[in-house]
Amino acid sequence: MPTLYVENVPDDVYDALRAQAKANRRSIAAETISLLEHTLPTRTELRRRVAFYKQIQGIRSQTRGAFKSKGASKGLATEELLREDRNR
Repeated sequence: MPTLYVENVPDDVYDALRAQAKANRRSIAAETISLLEHTLPTRTELRRRVAFYKQIQGIRSQTRGAFKSKGASKGLATEELLREDRNR
C-alpha cells in the first residue's frame, strides 16, 4: 500500500482534522484516509456516476415526451395545465 506524506498543512486545517479525528475516535492518519475515500471518486465510482447520469437522461427524455402529449404541445401555460387538472 502506498504511503502519503503531506507537508506545510495550514494550522487551522490541521486543527480541524485533529478535532474531527478525535470526535470520530480515529488517528489523524485514519481520519485523513477516511476523508480521502469519501471525497475522491475512484474509477469505479466515476463509471457508476456516468451510468446513473445516462439512466437519468433516459428518464427525463421519457418524461418530456409524456408531458408534451398532455398539453405542452398545445402551447398551454403551467397555470392552465394545473387548472385543467383540477377541473377533472
